[in-house]
Amino acid sequence: MAVAETQLYAKVANKHRSKSPSVLLESLLNKGFSAHIAQKALAATGQKTIEDAAKWLHSHCNDPSLDDPIPQEYALYLCPTGHLYNHLQEFWKESKRQCGKNRAHEIFPHITLCDFFTCEDQKVELLYDALKRVGDSFSPCFPSSISLSLHASTSYLGFFIADSHANILKEFAVAFSSEASALADCHVKPCLKQFHLTLAHKFYPHHQKTLEQLAKCINPGETCQWVAALYSRDMRFVHYQTLRALFQYKPQNIDELMINAGDLIYVDPTQQSDVSEGWVIGTSHRTGCRGFLPENYTERANESDTWVKHREYVFATASRFFTQTENEPNVKLHREIHNPSMSRSVTKVFSLQVFGKSWLQQCLTSDGKYYRADLNFPSTLPKRKDSVKQFEYDPPLSCCGIFQSRLIGEALLDQEVTVSYVYSSPALRCVQTAQHLLQGLKLDQKVKIRVEPGLFDWTKWEASRVIPDFMTVTELVEASYKIDTSYRGNFPLSSLVPSESYEEYISRSSAVIQQIITACPSKGVILIVGHGSSLASFTRPLLGLPARDSSDFAQVVRKIPSLGMCYCEEIKEENKWQMVNPPVKTLTHGANAAFNWRNGIVED
Repeated sequence: MAVAETQLYAKVANKHRSKSPSVLLESLLNKGFSAHIAQKALAATGQKTIEDAAKWLHSHCNDPSLDDPIPQEYALYLCPTGHLYNHLQEFWKESKRQCGKNRAHEIFPHITLCDFFTCEDQKVELLYDALKRVGDSFSPCFPSSISLSLHASTSYLGFFIADSHANILKEFAVAFSSEASALADCHVKPCLKQFHLTLAHKFYPHHQKTLEQLAKCINPGETCQWVAALYSRDMRFVHYQTLRALFQYKPQNIDELMINAGDLIYVDPTQQSDVSEGWVIGTSHRTGCRGFLPENYTERANESDTWVKHREYVFATASRFFTQTENEPNVKLHREIHNPSMSRSVTKVFSLQVFGKSWLQQCLTSDGKYYRADLNFPSTLPKRKDSVKQFEYDPPLSCCGIFQSRLIGEALLDQEVTVSYVYSSPALRCVQTAQHLLQGLKLDQKVKIRVEPGLFDWTKWEASRVIPDFMTVTELVEASYKIDTSYRGNFPLSSLVPSESYEEYISRSSAVIQQIITACPSKGVILIVGHGSSLASFTRPLLGLPARDSSDFAQVVRKIPSLGMCYCEEIKEENKWQMVNPPVKTLTHGANAAFNWRNGIVED
């Protein structure tokens, strides 16, 4: 692109930016929001669009800190783009895969120009002006490429900036500090030490050689356009861990936190000592609300995932302009055993609970009768002597769950799998999963389900803090489930302890799997339908492996998909069990959101 064309592009890019912050503020004020709340919403969303700010305000309507005059913290980074950025991202990915996560993975590739500083919400627009002024001033002397040299030690790996270029960056940082102080009344501390782009930090010393080899694959001379970018973060949660919600959780008690899949949660590690095992207490980034949530519903996220990008100044060799950007922010079960040394096999499947804990509330009429509020809900519920409300804590399978369970059974039939024994947790969803698996296998008239209370989930994870009132064997039979009424469980329901410790759960799991194996003859396939936790808590003792640490256990369980499966075979000659690949692959599917024909079709 010719110089004249790029300059024209710069002008057009500036002309077609989103509405200015002052226009956005006026729009929010016209909607009835107070000035300080409107400015807070704009600062928290990068002052991009009225829709972003209004959505933030709606989400934070119950945020107890909404009126607090707490400003955002801002930092100025020089970030690479183009081919160099792509190579850095590949290094980020491979270094994490081969050596595990280190501190560098918490933030994207960058060179720090100014440390984090505060700026009052009403003065953020002046901060943008400071960046543009300084960017325009330094454009003529900004290097077309920045010289990078690799440096390594036992705890650090990264590129150092050559002195000649580092001096220009330091001058740029000092000038921005001065301009931000004058315009926005901010106290900005420019970075004046060795400028660097970190690749890895605080890693295990024995990983140094591997990381260096990966780093040498990066060509620091690759084409790169450098961007000076302003980011902000919530200063209250600087030293907190960041978690990402994997599933929706609807609170059962007033002190619990409502979360949606994808939500980011701030967690203070120093406040978790008195929290019940399997739970954490945190603050939602999306809503600002605080409460308890199940730890196995989350995974670790990166520190920078909650940051907001505000404005950036792009340094280019032909055109240099200021731009406003968007925020980037387990069943072929086994066939008949042909190897004489292998006599038995055990397959564990866990059922899926598609409905949230408060699903029943939307399906009850004013007189307490059930109706189908969504086509994924069952058309009817089985009859039980106690209240229909007990289904809230012992929910049924969804229609999708029924279809998936039967589909897995049919796939097992295609692989000529013959199940000899079926055990199920007393949870209704598990009994239903077992029933539909048997129907898919065409064994529902031949094999009956043994309901074993000892197969129930870790009771610490029950949001109601009590053991659910399960349907009785008689009620299940009356509802046409193929139950073995002669079977007497190894663990009666009365033996299940509410909020049991992790050690108690592991002990129960180990005992029940051994009793099931002992009770079954030496040949045949045993199908066990339990919960997500069952795959780890029952399989490891069978394989002779020690129990995982409780925190690791929770992280493993949260990754297990619906109808996930483990398959173990007994090696009779060696008197041990081994894990093998299940005969059927995992069933995968995407989410399907609720649809309202009015939205976007009729209404604007």
